[in-house]
Amino acid sequence: MAVSITDNDDDDDFNETHDINVTPFIDVMLVLLIIFMVAAPLSTVDLPIDLPTSTSTPQKKPDKPTYVSIKPDLSVAIGENFVKRVDLVSALDNTPDMSRDKYIFLRADRAVPYGELMAVLEFLNKGGYSKVKLVTLEGVPGAAPQGAPAEAAKP
Repeated sequence: MAVSITDNDDDDDFNETHDINVTPFIDVMLVLLIIFMVAAPLSTVDLPIDLPTSTSTPQKKPDKPTYVSIKPDLSVAIGENFVKRVDLVSALDNTPDMSRDKYIFLRADRAVPYGELMAVLEFLNKGGYSKVKLVTLEGVPGAAPQGAPAEAAKP
């Protein structure tokens, strides 16, 4: 950069432009975007359960839902914490922000027998937790659910 010292009062020689270089800013923002895109699905996974599909319209879930999960080995968990079936109600009572008028979202693996699902529902009902919603995966309307006979898909 050259500067000339003259006696005239023209400031034309001193017109410097001060621009902010936004390229590093854009690079940082793209890296943050990629990090959040990768981390977002990881924050929603509790326990790996193979859920059945349903073609019903999905309902809005609350901000902090309480999930009770039944794994294929018939173990029961509240969120990510495993509990014994006999301790299920007492563990729900000790869960922060849990009351009997809030919904419990019950997730059962596809391999869990229907009788075992009903046994957990019975424990919840006897403990005073009667507001239970069953969790499924969204299916394609008109398609046969996985594991269903081919005749079930025909109208």
